[in-house]
Amino acid sequence: MTFKAVITIAILAAVAIGGRMYVTGFSGAKIASPDARTSDEPMVKVSLPTLTAEQTKGESLFNQKCAVCHAKNAAGQPGVAPPLVFKIYQPRHHADMAFVLAAKNGVRSHHWTFGNMPPIDGVTDDEVKLIVAYIRALQRENGIN
Repeated sequence: MTFKAVITIAILAAVAIGGRMYVTGFSGAKIASPDARTSDEPMVKVSLPTLTAEQTKGESLFNQKCAVCHAKNAAGQPGVAPPLVFKIYQPRHHADMAFVLAAKNGVRSHHWTFGNMPPIDGVTDDEVKLIVAYIRALQRENGIN
């Protein structure tokens, strides 16, 4: 086998492995995707925590800026946007800054099939940080740490 053939096979293998990792969320297992549901029910059941003053401000901002797509209590809206109270969004996979950047710049679809998220007009970085405090409180209450 020629050197060129070996390189070509290595590149094709890397592309195939990278594609598999993209589809499976880098974990090796296909992500259970509730985004295929079509009912008006929330995509996930969310237990509600007792909120601090900061988290309550975040809840109010979330309801104004985010709930129209991500639904009340970040439970997701079938066919519209994913739940944020979901293991994919745990802090060690999506850091707080990922939420800030998503609100500011939008984000391409990569875990779900809802399509790309557009940037959110009229929300500041400080407001997103309050929203994230609220989302993290919801996540912790629901066993996502």
